[in-house]
Amino acid sequence: MRRAEALIGGTWHEEQDGTRFTVHDPATGAALAEVADCGAELTRLAVDAAAAALPSWRAMAAHERAELMRRAAAELTERAGLIGEIMTAEQGKPLAESTAEVRAGAEHLLWAAEETRRLYGSTVPGAGADHRVWLLPEPVGVVAGITPWNFPVSMITRKLGPALAAGCTVVLKPAEQTPLSAVAVAEAFTAAGLPPGVFNLVPTSRPALFAETVMADPRVRKVSFTGSTEVGRELIRRSAQDVKRMSVELGGHAPVLVFPDADPVAAAAAVARAKFLNAGQACTSPNRVFVHRDVAAPFTAALVERAEAITPGVDMGPLIDAAALAKVERHVEDALAGGATALTGGHRLDRPGAFYPPTVLAGVRDNMLVCREETFGPVAPIIEFDDVDGVVARANATPYGLTAYLWTADLNRTLRVAEELEFGMVAVNGGPLAPPQAPFGGIKNSGYGREGGSLGVADYLDYKYLSVGLGR
Repeated sequence: MRRAEALIGGTWHEEQDGTRFTVHDPATGAALAEVADCGAELTRLAVDAAAAALPSWRAMAAHERAELMRRAAAELTERAGLIGEIMTAEQGKPLAESTAEVRAGAEHLLWAAEETRRLYGSTVPGAGADHRVWLLPEPVGVVAGITPWNFPVSMITRKLGPALAAGCTVVLKPAEQTPLSAVAVAEAFTAAGLPPGVFNLVPTSRPALFAETVMADPRVRKVSFTGSTEVGRELIRRSAQDVKRMSVELGGHAPVLVFPDADPVAAAAAVARAKFLNAGQACTSPNRVFVHRDVAAPFTAALVERAEAITPGVDMGPLIDAAALAKVERHVEDALAGGATALTGGHRLDRPGAFYPPTVLAGVRDNMLVCREETFGPVAPIIEFDDVDGVVARANATPYGLTAYLWTADLNRTLRVAEELEFGMVAVNGGPLAPPQAPFGGIKNSGYGREGGSLGVADYLDYKYLSVGLGR
């Protein structure tokens, strides 16, 4: 058992009454740690610390901020093994995935650190010889970050990196299922010498109380949230009170389109990697796999082979909790009752923990739950199609618009279909979606704002218009 506190103003805190909550291992149900359960008072104290640290942090020279961020990235890289073990214990993903995520999180920090040197303003032609106009980039101010449990380190650094690069200070609430990874990240930043109050961590099992507190505080000028669409909508509504800036990355319902000229075996291998990563618990996870009838047989055979090569508990971890397991079971049972066939998997495992095996469903139709809701689990539903033109409309038939996948050898089809797909990101023939230099984000009910690249930093900046009249 480990004890963990909140990091506020460079000091570790807990509630005065000692209120704590327990973190459990999803693979066994065993208790892992007791964590400070922060309420409104500690949340306000964290905002106080961030507001106090803001003037000096925003005034710090860009290269000095960048150096501190590079030190933090180095600390994360050095501790990748330890933090990976913590992540595996509380989130469940295999150690190799956890360690890789920590290193990827460090890369996001390194990229953002270099962006501090490129926060350029601009000069605009004036209205006359005696007029000058400049646009000056300025940090938006104190930022509240709310991160999910499925990628408990990289989601933190993808928010922290751009915010710190822009000159903002941060109050962050990690998911209550995975606060220990966040505490380990905060320890790395502290060891790197980040000034007190620049990064404040507020763990809590009462996320609504944290949200209510930061949304009501006018000093918090931006909120960056990754999580469910339902919660995102509520935060957007509350942001209207004092017109806070928002970035929201919400649910997804990603289609895969495999056209008849694609390599079906290569496509199946890539779909398997994306689908079964983190036990399917990713907003970018392929959720509807449309495969042209001409290549459906080799694609399906290759996907089943890949799925059956995965050993739950070794190559793939559990779902995060019993509720997640129940949702996957409900989706699969609905599909089977509607006439679909489980080619592999299709039932929960008879073992402790929230394990569900990699599952491939054939004979799936658009009206089944797996095609109408985000499953968030290791289930790949295959939907065969003949109508090449009509399949794009079927892929777009969702209120979500985060990610789509496209497999084809035809350049004309690549460009036409990619433009027609109503998603913020389209991966063609296995192209990566989330490198640090790329602006990750969606449209429609999947949210707005971007994380990564220059656009990710721009989301934490205001541009002041400076108009100067010159006397004679």
